[in-house]
Amino acid sequence: MFGFLKKAFGKTNKAIKEVVPKKHKKIDKDTFEEILLEADVNYELIERLLDGLPNTIDRVQAFNSLITVFQYQANWINPNDYDTFVEMIIGVNGAGKTTTIAKLANLYKKEGHSVILGAGDTFRAAAIEQLTRWADKLDIPIVSTRQGHDPSAVIYDTILKAKTKGFDRVIIDTAGRLHTQTNLSEELKKMVRVANKALSGAPHRKMLVLDGTQGSSTINQAKAFNEMIGIDGIIITKLDGTAKGGAILTIADELKMPIYYIGTGETPDDLAIFKANEFINMILDEIFE
Repeated sequence: MFGFLKKAFGKTNKAIKEVVPKKHKKIDKDTFEEILLEADVNYELIERLLDGLPNTIDRVQAFNSLITVFQYQANWINPNDYDTFVEMIIGVNGAGKTTTIAKLANLYKKEGHSVILGAGDTFRAAAIEQLTRWADKLDIPIVSTRQGHDPSAVIYDTILKAKTKGFDRVIIDTAGRLHTQTNLSEELKKMVRVANKALSGAPHRKMLVLDGTQGSSTINQAKAFNEMIGIDGIIITKLDGTAKGGAILTIADELKMPIYYIGTGETPDDLAIFKANEFINMILDEIFE
């Protein structure tokens, strides 16, 4: 896991090294502020994190300050609490949604679960084709239809098949959309309603995929989706392609939602469970002896 983090936050760590080329036992407050700014942490949050810290900061003090960002009450949903766990994946085009679905499916399969995919993005033909290729590569069944067909029907059929065939993990794709697209927003709400008709309580977890290269700018997007249908958790992708890894602190602070996974790279194995303490220690390893 720690090696995965090093890979995921390589560019962020490089940006930190430009501020502090060598490691220190202690750093001054201004340097700590510069490091956080360089990593794309929101300035108001930085001010709060620095408040109460001495002018010279050691590793323990830095850790204790940063970890407070993640000390909020969040409703963590455990897939193992459900006989048939239905998960809906949401996000705008380009965030890495389809690849993330493949990574999740691969993770569940490795854990010994039976997985089925639902190609609910009928808005783009390419989305159906891409997800089908992943399903074939991972040897996982998929329910799909043609472009332009009703995505809610796909969801209903996928959940019905999961129930009758005994699949315990259902992952539903949805059309990449901006929260400002009214017709697609209404369609998404309908998909949630239909999932609940197919299986009471479904979808059990609605996961929003955020593009890590966008940094803190994804927050308004997340808030809008949350108001629309209620978001249960976040997956942050493409972190290996950005120096904005510190935005995770801002995202956590602003949204107060569980961050379940982080992704980097294009292979099915490039997904890891997010752990706040490991993330913070990885950053501090670049700063302190």
